[in-house]
Amino acid sequence: MIDARAQNDISARYLSEDERVAIADLRRSKMGVRAIASELGRSPSTISRELRRNRDARGRYRPFAAQRMAAERRARPGRGKIVNDAELRTMVVRLLGQRKSPEQVAHGLRGEFPTDPGRHLATETIYQAVYRPELGGLARERPRVLRSGRYRRRPRPHPLARRRGVLTGMVMIDQRPAEAADRTIAGHWEGDLITGAGNRSAIVTVVERASRFTLLGHLPEGRHTADAVRDALIGAFTALPAHLRGSLTWDQGKELALHREVTATLGMPVYFCEKASPWQRPSNENTNGLLRHYFPKGSDLRVHGPDELAAVAAELNARPRKTLDWTAPADLLERAAARL
Repeated sequence: MIDARAQNDISARYLSEDERVAIADLRRSKMGVRAIASELGRSPSTISRELRRNRDARGRYRPFAAQRMAAERRARPGRGKIVNDAELRTMVVRLLGQRKSPEQVAHGLRGEFPTDPGRHLATETIYQAVYRPELGGLARERPRVLRSGRYRRRPRPHPLARRRGVLTGMVMIDQRPAEAADRTIAGHWEGDLITGAGNRSAIVTVVERASRFTLLGHLPEGRHTADAVRDALIGAFTALPAHLRGSLTWDQGKELALHREVTATLGMPVYFCEKASPWQRPSNENTNGLLRHYFPKGSDLRVHGPDELAAVAAELNARPRKTLDWTAPADLLERAAARL
């Protein structure tokens, strides 16, 4: 039987059960190894090795079975130097009793036993002995001599671990189809937020590149969280035919952290601009300037409901544009929608 306490102390460098469940879900959605690695903040080699080593007899990856296999494969920790060497253990306890840190203890042992490298310890070995007395041989009260005074290590996230609200798995604008760049085919959009006073409210704005047709997304109570922006985009684009959902280009704002969910729901790939490059979304930037006549900077955008946003968008879309040879965006998009 696997020791539950040992399981709880497994290093964060090992995949967790939750991560294995996520790997299985992403694999079922046809996501590649590198994309899964980016999503989880892990190395591609870690994901590749996990999928290779923890398959069942039929070659399927089952996350809970993979978790059991990994736990069974992991070697049980043995009894270390400190347990087996009474003199070394006494010296470690004495140095820790002098309020020395594990790093200082490790350095001190080299001075105490200069000709006996078998009694030299790594700093991590001393920490393990302090926090895992059943393996390291130190008395349970030893953690009190550490500066932290903790009996357990504080969990630390993997340095590349995904954090909610942070962009991962971005596909950059240089990979966007050529047809989107030259505006020859309708269905490629640019998007952003316009924000209100104190950045406490916002409206989603998206503009179709070929026709300059504008859609405005209402954010309940002005909340521009990743969840709210995802829902607003899905709501705005769902009514359009699939051939007008060719792509969406956005800046690197964390409000679009759930872009994969937007793509999965709408079948609409999302591309990201380079940082601080608003000129890569020129139609959207220009339209946002026009929208400021309706929604001034420094105002509270929460006062504008969905109906008002729809009315403003309709007014802009009915306005003929010189850049469109004095055709209205609504007319151009209607023609594009009629093409199959």
